[in-house]
Parts: sequence; C-alpha cells; structure tokens
Amino acid sequence: MGAAGASALALLAVYDPHQAGSYGFCPFKAITGLPCPGCGGLRSMNLLLHGDFAAAASSNLLAVAVLAVGSIAWAIWFLRRLRGRPAELFTWQARTWTFIAILVMVFWLARLTPWGSWLAP
Repeated sequence: MGAAGASALALLAVYDPHQAGSYGFCPFKAITGLPCPGCGGLRSMNLLLHGDFAAAASSNLLAVAVLAVGSIAWAIWFLRRLRGRPAELFTWQARTWTFIAILVMVFWLARLTPWGSWLAP
C-alpha cells in the first residue's frame, strides 16, 4: 500500500463517516432515495479499522467480502512472488466479470427487498 492508501485509511480511522454528509453524499441515493451497492462502504471500513466486524458486515457486507477476498488473493500472490514464482494477482476473463456483475446486482436487489433489509446500510 502506498502513502496515499495509508493516508486514506488513517483519515477514515479518525474522521467518522457515520455523520451524514461527512464524506459527501451518494448521488444515486440523493436522486432515487435508494442505497447503491456501495452505500455503507465507508462506514464498514471505519468499523473494521476499529475492530467491530459484526457492525462492519451490517453496514455493507459486500465491502467486507471484497476486502476479505482481495486480502487473501494478495497474500497468495505475495507468497508466490516471495518464493520466486511468477504469478498474476487475478486472471480477468469475461466469465469473471459476468460473475462479479451478477453478484453485485443480486446483493443490490436483495438489500432493497423486505427479506434482505438486514443487508441495507
């Protein structure tokens, strides 16, 4: 992680995104009144930085899952490179993009339904 990433995490750790408008607003939510798939992501990362994993998952489960999968993928890549084996971090195929798009859409639609309200930010 570079200096910009470390600075962003430090800012997120000390500047609370739970206050409305503290980091701006979601344009999609401002126009439609509905949360986008990313709504709650900053609050989720703030809660993770403070060690509250359950509340982080409650703010945005998708953001927590993306961070977990990305961290595991990076660790595997790092260990392979450390052992001298060339390795790509991800292999981006059309199937991969389709799966990601479907996953995000299912998450988004689920959090808008009454039975998926526990996913809402």
